[in-house]
Amino acid sequence: MNKSELIDAVAASADIPKAQAGRALDAVLESVTGALTKGEQVVLVGFGTFSVKERAARTGRNPQTGDPIDIPAATIPSFKAGKALKDAVNS
Repeated sequence: MNKSELIDAVAASADIPKAQAGRALDAVLESVTGALTKGEQVVLVGFGTFSVKERAARTGRNPQTGDPIDIPAATIPSFKAGKALKDAVNS
């Protein structure tokens, strides 16, 4: 499912116009992005938790040449599924 299909599904489920569903989805995504940018967690009970993790610097290998390369430390977004989502997927 891509973003436009998600907007269509939200519009049909909430019985609202697609334009309004699109704005609502954009607002949710902007809010989650803003919270993660500040280093905060976003917890949606039953769905899951969005958070930010620190990844340490490490040495990797160039797959074509086999030469070692330095991979810098990074801050990455993370998602951990909640129990209700896990149960829905595994049923």
